[in-house]
Amino acid sequence: MSHSPVENVVIVGTGCAGLTAAIYAGRANLNPLVLEGSMPGGQLTTTSEVENFPGFPAGVDGFQLMQNLREQAAKFGTRFEQTLVESVDFTSMPRKLICADRTVLARAVIISTGASPRLTGVPGEKELYGGKGVTTCATCDGAFYRQMEVAVIGGGDSAAEEALFLTRFASKVYLVHRRDSLRASKIMADRATTHPKIQPVWDSVPVEVMGRPEGAVSGLKVRHLKTGAESILPVKGIFVAIGHVPNTGPFASVLDVDDNGYFKPVAGSQVRTKIPGVYVAGDCADHVYRQAITAAGMGCQAAIDAERWLAEHE
Repeated sequence: MSHSPVENVVIVGTGCAGLTAAIYAGRANLNPLVLEGSMPGGQLTTTSEVENFPGFPAGVDGFQLMQNLREQAAKFGTRFEQTLVESVDFTSMPRKLICADRTVLARAVIISTGASPRLTGVPGEKELYGGKGVTTCATCDGAFYRQMEVAVIGGGDSAAEEALFLTRFASKVYLVHRRDSLRASKIMADRATTHPKIQPVWDSVPVEVMGRPEGAVSGLKVRHLKTGAESILPVKGIFVAIGHVPNTGPFASVLDVDDNGYFKPVAGSQVRTKIPGVYVAGDCADHVYRQAITAAGMGCQAAIDAERWLAEHE
């Protein structure tokens, strides 16, 4: 397998975190190399409109926002290569990123591989995901459902939070959960179950996302687990809140991860890991905020830390 010249900094992932890191590293004359995975641009490329990214009062198309960031990174000398990292060797310098076709060598590494939302896998869900009525982010998409009925699927804190957030816009929020009580913390569960706009749908699981031929959600078919009875909730939006899976696989054996697989930075930093010169940024390390702007902020921190670390270790 061929080796490459040693890179100053290699950034793995091209969401908001990775591309912001590339902009900062590029402006610092580090000539960064970005390794793109199977979804260049990350989760935002599946979002039709982003209304909460600062600087875009009229909103911005998610795909366009990522395209803008990519062009900005390229303008400062960032190079892109589409390949998947299969494993890493961080035991010696330079750090090794082992890809299918070659091994990439780097003095500093920024891992910004993001997270993938867990979906239920029921028929119709995938076809109507991203701008057509099925989504995984109430903060991103809630405002599109003013005075409409929506459903939230899940029973943890995030599901309760999403349901409560959606009451600002929706006329009614069905909260579909497979048990007869929420897993969420007591305070969140109480808030959700006593809210006049939220109707819990207990002991129930989604069976099918109903949709019109032109591509929009028209309802959610659910099955009651105890009776087997099926019914259709007349919703226009479906918010899946059953968690995310961080894309940390190839690195999890080398870097510290928490019980859910998210990277755990060292104490006192959002982005530094226990391995010098290796940084993490964005949704692979952040299960609390998971916003485009917070991911961009972490990418900025990681690039500045990497630049300073490289300067100290010339």
